[in-house]
Amino acid sequence: MDGVLIDVSNSYRDTVRQTAKLFFKSAPASEKLPEPLFPLQDLAAVKQSGGLNNDWDLTCLVVNLLFNLIEKPPVYQSKDPWARYQETIRQCNVSALAKFLESTPMPLSGLLHRAGKTKNPFIYGLFTGDVGSGNIIKQIFQEVYLGKGLFEATYGLKPLFYKDEGFIHREKLLIDTGLLEELATNHILAIATGRPRAEAEYPLVNFDLRKYFTDVLALEDCLEEENRRSQKEGKRVSLSKPDPFMLDAIAAQQKNPVAGYFYIGDMPDDMAAAKKSATGYKGVGMIMTAADKESLKKELLRAGADTIIENFKQLKSIITSG
Repeated sequence: MDGVLIDVSNSYRDTVRQTAKLFFKSAPASEKLPEPLFPLQDLAAVKQSGGLNNDWDLTCLVVNLLFNLIEKPPVYQSKDPWARYQETIRQCNVSALAKFLESTPMPLSGLLHRAGKTKNPFIYGLFTGDVGSGNIIKQIFQEVYLGKGLFEATYGLKPLFYKDEGFIHREKLLIDTGLLEELATNHILAIATGRPRAEAEYPLVNFDLRKYFTDVLALEDCLEEENRRSQKEGKRVSLSKPDPFMLDAIAAQQKNPVAGYFYIGDMPDDMAAAKKSATGYKGVGMIMTAADKESLKKELLRAGADTIIENFKQLKSIITSG
């Protein structure tokens, strides 16, 4: 869905950036933090590093990378994550972080190269549970993405960090609906997305796309199957991409013979999922909205993409030729 059907550069991607800035809002010298905090091209490079189940994971990694540059006081000890977060952040001067962000063209990429994905216990301690139960990073993200009204309707909670219109309303349709209708007439279309179901259904309804897709597998489908397998195997199981679970589940639901399977995605993990699928999906890498098309193309091919496209007319010819 994201980066293929829906342009999320000003919604999900910018939500990551806004969430990171709001996270440090109570810190001394936070007014020195630049606006924007970092380039979206820089964020895209971090996301392309792979191993991130969704944009909540990406946001936590970004906050963790930025936190590496702060001279840290002792973490405030409290079982209440909100108190632990507020009391600790109030003592974290972000002057050095602001200076680094101002002077470095690709700050996140530099920090990732320097520090890797080592998890700071304080940051990842604020990324457990769910909205309303201590997952502060996810809550800020959801408040920004959904906006006040949708956040309250979804979670039954008042927003604490962000009370304006949600970034979800910034999303734009990438595909011409006439072409989508033509594709749906001659082929079976389905969606495999890491979005929560409500957030997947919202643009489908908003842009009147739902009628074109026979199946929509979302985050909850993965979580349900993960819980079932975890209980059976006695250990935690992850089925998010690059695991091919959703792709093979969609294939298994088809009642009629299918000549071939294609998975269109804009991230290396999408291509890896297609390559790992038992069904034999061909990975089609979409680079339409990429800030650095050549870089993403290389990463997609490295992850196993069978072909790369920049528009949907190319997709039509690929599917038709098989």
